[in-house]
Amino acid sequence: MNAISEGNPVDANGKPFNRTLLVVTMVIGAFVAVLNQTLLATALPMIMDDLKITAATGQWLTTAFLLTNGIMIPVTALLIEKINSKILFITAMVVFATGTLIAALAGSFSVLLIGRIVQAAGAGIMMPLLQTIFLLIFPRDKRGAAMGIMGLVMAFAPAIGPTLSGWIVDSFDWRVLFWVLIPIAIVDILLSFFGMKKVVTLTDIKIDFFSIVLSSIGFGSLLYGFSAAGNDGWGDPIVVATLIVGVIVIALFIWRQLKIDNPILEFRVFKYPMFSLSVIISSIVTMAMIGTSIVLPLYIQSIRGETALQSGLLLLPGALLMGVMSPITGAIFDKIGARWLTIIGLTILTAGTIPFMFLTADTPMWHVMLFYAIRFLGISMAMMPVSTAGMNALPNHLINHGSAVNNTIRQIAGSIGTALMITVLTNVTKDHMPGKSLLATNPQSYAQHAADASLSGMTAAFFVSAAFAVLGWLLSFLVRDRKPATVVQKFEAK
Repeated sequence: MNAISEGNPVDANGKPFNRTLLVVTMVIGAFVAVLNQTLLATALPMIMDDLKITAATGQWLTTAFLLTNGIMIPVTALLIEKINSKILFITAMVVFATGTLIAALAGSFSVLLIGRIVQAAGAGIMMPLLQTIFLLIFPRDKRGAAMGIMGLVMAFAPAIGPTLSGWIVDSFDWRVLFWVLIPIAIVDILLSFFGMKKVVTLTDIKIDFFSIVLSSIGFGSLLYGFSAAGNDGWGDPIVVATLIVGVIVIALFIWRQLKIDNPILEFRVFKYPMFSLSVIISSIVTMAMIGTSIVLPLYIQSIRGETALQSGLLLLPGALLMGVMSPITGAIFDKIGARWLTIIGLTILTAGTIPFMFLTADTPMWHVMLFYAIRFLGISMAMMPVSTAGMNALPNHLINHGSAVNNTIRQIAGSIGTALMITVLTNVTKDHMPGKSLLATNPQSYAQHAADASLSGMTAAFFVSAAFAVLGWLLSFLVRDRKPATVVQKFEAK
């Protein structure tokens, strides 16, 4: 497998292939999968009205997608070693396209939910497969630029997602959200027959089905618990029960992976210090990024009275800046390493987050747009470099496991960050809400106090986001630039 990442690319059979065509094929697949995740947020009110469902029921469209994604990501590490990477990619795209078609034709909530679950089964394979293949087909000194391309996809798709979704739901039926994805998916499936190659050397390992069960129950329970905590509170019996089950089963899963010969996830990747540090930092940055991205639209729409489309347009420059900077940051990483990029990036992220703690009902909207863009500039300078440095610390035979571990933990971190920020927002808002007696005597005053209470909850949530950013900034000083071979040899000699 080492030959794949050296000089001119060759596949697992030693035959040369067109790396550019393979990259384009995978980038399109990743783009449509990531875009799909961001399209539904602004469409949810219309879906609720059309299908006659409550907000709690509608939330399952996101929760079920997250759970299925979280279950599939760890299993993908095994699939990558068992199934031809070309066949695995085509299968993932076909499954995703099938789920998208089901959702586009949905006439009821249950059918739409099934479509989202099928979509997630395909999308859950896509990102770990993309990261693994990118790291294998590029030499170590070019991986920064390669991961920058991946960062461009991960930034650009969410950038246009809310804006595109807002425009579509304002102009057309919500099902059009899914119809626009189908042609892209079909084109990519056809392209993959020519562009995709078998680039991962397969191993005839025995599948431990008990580990798959433990992984699915453990990660599924943990993700559900954190997702539900944001809505139902940390004291809810179901939330507590699912979190306890998740922790216990994941502990059993990790213990089993360390005991069996062919683990689904190789947790020994954590014996590489730079990889462990990169996972921690990227998870903290994810918590800071996702939480704010959820709370800020609430401020723009609830406090400032802007529409969903206007909200998307205000946040668009920041995400576009991240997309533009990702390839540039990747190229810089290949020249100077991750340390100073990570330190400077997290300094910028912290500086861009602190002003949100002082938002008022009269804060100029261009301030919101500017500081949101500053935050994403910092994220673009830190996220991909530190992740790539961590992956570079691993030998090639552990890259697929490192990718799956990294993506799984970041998925959980995103759920934790969201749950914490929503919980803080809800509790602080509740504590500052005026008494019901004021509603009867002075409705106008009650409405003003209620809006102030909501704003207090949002600024408190931004404080949590700033705390995450500061923690990541402190950890960034531990990043060291070392030659990958030195790190790998050090531990492989043990």
